[in-house]
Amino acid sequence: MTKPKAPVRYKMHIKKGDTVQIITGSDRGKVGEVMQIFPKTSKVMVQGVNVKTKHVKPQQEGESGQITTFEVPIHSSNVMLYSSKQKVASRLCYTLNDEGRKVRMLKKTGEIID
Repeated sequence: MTKPKAPVRYKMHIKKGDTVQIITGSDRGKVGEVMQIFPKTSKVMVQGVNVKTKHVKPQQEGESGQITTFEVPIHSSNVMLYSSKQKVASRLCYTLNDEGRKVRMLKKTGEIID
């Protein structure tokens, strides 16, 4: 018998609440906040980005149908961390702060995120 594989968890450079800019795809250039992350699939859900519409049929007689809009996750490689102060997207590096704690820092601006 084969042993079932454990789910793979990927280390993500983005966390919930980060401000990111989309770098590829139809929403390229848009800036939004990360609402949710999915480490198993390495995807993120960004507010106002990759919005899809769904036509919902009426369930009961006399009820009208609806068109609902919702965000769909995109791959984490398609987003970059964004500095709201400098208005620029940047890569991420890790550095130690004054207390010796490891923190995330934007390479381009030197801004500490955590």
